[in-house]
Amino acid sequence: MQPPPASDPRPLTGEPLSLDLLNTRWIDADGAHDLLDGTGGLAVWLAGSPVRETVGAEAVADRETLDRLLRTRGILDTLVASPGEPDPTAVRALNEVLAYGRIRRELDPAGQPTSVVEIASPAWIPSWHAAEDWLRLMGERPDRVRACANGDCVLHFYDVSKNGARRWCSMAGCGNRAKAQRHYARHRTA
Repeated sequence: MQPPPASDPRPLTGEPLSLDLLNTRWIDADGAHDLLDGTGGLAVWLAGSPVRETVGAEAVADRETLDRLLRTRGILDTLVASPGEPDPTAVRALNEVLAYGRIRRELDPAGQPTSVVEIASPAWIPSWHAAEDWLRLMGERPDRVRACANGDCVLHFYDVSKNGARRWCSMAGCGNRAKAQRHYARHRTA
């Protein structure tokens, strides 16, 4: 019996799946971190509530899944860096990831329309869902996918604020640091 995965150490969780995958890398006072530096971190990420709900229990924290997920994260890194004109190589690469699965529409036994996700291999499940989520975000409100305004932060978020003015990955972290820096600068010059 495997021990349960450790708790998720990341400063920002709960974002849509594609951004949550990007946020498996972060920087804090201790330096740069990568949750996906091994299968143990992958197990932590897969056990996270929004990930588990989207990806399902059939995803396995093995080397094959990790390699495919790292590839997808690299593709998303490239796409998020160029929102206006996406890199054609990254577009092709994301479409290759999406080719490993499909959504099949059908009627359920009660006669209600439903969608069934079919993915070629269990190792592609998390990557395919992250790529599919990226398509959803780009189809809904691509202008709401943002990088934290702190130049030293590498986290991304989907701005769901009413006025669309969110600037920080979190007010408790980067937002408070920016406020403190502005306060210090005002009082230092006075």
